[in-house]
Amino acid sequence: MLRDTFDEDAELYDRARPAYPAPLVEALAAAARLGPGRRLLEVGPGTGQLTVPLARYGCSVTAVELGPSLAAVASRNLGPYPAAEVVVAPFETWAAPPEPYDALVVATAFHWLDPAVRLDRAADALRDGGLLALVTTHHVASETTRSDDAFFADAQRCYERWDPATPPGLRLRASAPVATDTAELAASERFGPVSVARWTREITYSADAYIDVLMTYSGHRALEPVAREGLLSDLRGLIDGRYGGHITKTYLHELITARKEPGFPGKSTVSTG
Repeated sequence: MLRDTFDEDAELYDRARPAYPAPLVEALAAAARLGPGRRLLEVGPGTGQLTVPLARYGCSVTAVELGPSLAAVASRNLGPYPAAEVVVAPFETWAAPPEPYDALVVATAFHWLDPAVRLDRAADALRDGGLLALVTTHHVASETTRSDDAFFADAQRCYERWDPATPPGLRLRASAPVATDTAELAASERFGPVSVARWTREITYSADAYIDVLMTYSGHRALEPVAREGLLSDLRGLIDGRYGGHITKTYLHELITARKEPGFPGKSTVSTG
């Protein structure tokens, strides 16, 4: 499965994947009222890009990670926080403890969870009124410069050359029209009204740093070796030869939240005992 590729090089993932912006972390912590005595569950933490800043609030953290190598690095990063633990398991079959959590967070990983059970499993793990927080990440057009958008247009031709599955003519969209589909969460009887907050930020990468980021993406890792090396070589040549050795990538992050409605018994078909 594509989601298994993230575990192939956990150290690269830890080094290359950026942390989440501080305003998002602060908004999430405030919504979940994180602090000593609060219980937080994170699903798919990777190596702890969001887990570590949340653990700093002093709450108890359980992080459920599918990949053993990612989990090992996350455990190392969480070493200073004795109230944090990392469990290696698929969330869909993980045996949740009987005491419910105050908040459940999934950062840039909700789409990897089985849609047949993911919301019920989340609701089963939360207390009544507990917060479900989904963090999404999109790559969007720059809000400050057009030169880097030109790079991504040039890069698209590299993808079309090396990956025949690439749709032709793709271009970055502005952040304003981009929005994650919240219909699944809004339609669930187990969660209340959905709220969405958004932040954009720009990160400048050298050619080496940008290639490292790309190699943490499942689609790039899944390419045949010849195609992958050809693609990365072409992209490196673009950055170093036409764009002065650096490009800027604009990220849009969304924080999507909803609270568990009271009065619904657990409906998950997976045993938690």
